[in-house]
Amino acid sequence: MLKFLDIIKEFGEPTKAPAFEGNNMVVIIDYGMGNLKSVYNALNKIGCRCKVSSKVKDIRDASGLILPGVGAFKDCMDNLTKSNLDQILKEEVEKGKPLLGICLGMQVLFEKGYEGEEREGLGLLKGEIVKMEDSNVKIPHIGWNNLEKNREDELISSSEKAPFVYYVHSYYAQNYNDEDLVGVSYYGSLKIPGLVRKENVMGAQFHPEKSGEAGLNILRNFKELI
Repeated sequence: MLKFLDIIKEFGEPTKAPAFEGNNMVVIIDYGMGNLKSVYNALNKIGCRCKVSSKVKDIRDASGLILPGVGAFKDCMDNLTKSNLDQILKEEVEKGKPLLGICLGMQVLFEKGYEGEEREGLGLLKGEIVKMEDSNVKIPHIGWNNLEKNREDELISSSEKAPFVYYVHSYYAQNYNDEDLVGVSYYGSLKIPGLVRKENVMGAQFHPEKSGEAGLNILRNFKELI
């Protein structure tokens, strides 16, 4: 029979349950698209109570919402509209509930997208999503880039100077309000709105859940806002 120390040596120490702080709950919106598990794991890692759900009651009861996303703008909006989650999200934002969109989830926060065909977005932020074009760099944009601070905001620590964050995308926001731009990355000639915020509506074009400690810090800062 294996002794306890032998088990530890072979399999490692038992995984500790995350130490949650406070009673606030973040709901990760499940609409059939998105990197749900990686976002869930990242929130657990920082001690944030969270659940993945598409239930209206869970969304209504949540202290904060995260809208993840991987895929196409039109498909995302079609799925949200089909389940009436587009209206639910707008209602919760109107109440002042913090909402963070990640990657595609950030893109649909804007008024309109042109991926494949023109499609209305949630319209929570001014701007539109268009294809990235620069013949001198590879599209899609996949990899690490510095996130340069455009203005002070609680989402970015004042001590962090241009942290590296991880991107995977072919489309980006344009014609946005400059005052909504929190952080920016440069890729060839392209100026990419990496982090945006208008009051309780926030978006990250990069993946904070895949961006190491810098990304976790942004999620921690979001957690402090709820």
